[in-house]
Amino acid sequence: MIKTIHSYWAYIVLIVLIVAVVNALMGYFSKKEFKAKDLRFSLFALIVTHIQLLIGLVAYYTSTYYETMRSVGMGPVMKNSELRKILVEHPIMILIAITLITIGFSKHKKKTTDNSKFKTIAIFYTIALVLILAVIPWNLWFTAN
Repeated sequence: MIKTIHSYWAYIVLIVLIVAVVNALMGYFSKKEFKAKDLRFSLFALIVTHIQLLIGLVAYYTSTYYETMRSVGMGPVMKNSELRKILVEHPIMILIAITLITIGFSKHKKKTTDNSKFKTIAIFYTIALVLILAVIPWNLWFTAN
């Protein structure tokens, strides 16, 4: 069940993150004023990604993949591309992406101009979005556990 929640929440994460990135890019290129709505988009993206991280941690430590890793060790996991992606690459890259989102949100608060706020959010959130899209295990996303 937790894998299902993790998979469906990922849709929310992607939608909200895409909206936050598009909003930041539009605000930056059109030189708009950074308003409360813009703050909410970026904050909501921060919140949903952190919730996904918590769900993902539970999914990770309760998965059969984790049990496999514990029983066979890291050597065989690193030699198997599917296991390596799920147990090593996906978690590490997602942690990096969420860290970038957190840093981007924190840095934008310190900016004094509206354009620099949009730019900071756009850069950090876009890089995070690309990382997330790159490590989603697409072949497993729709399969039941």
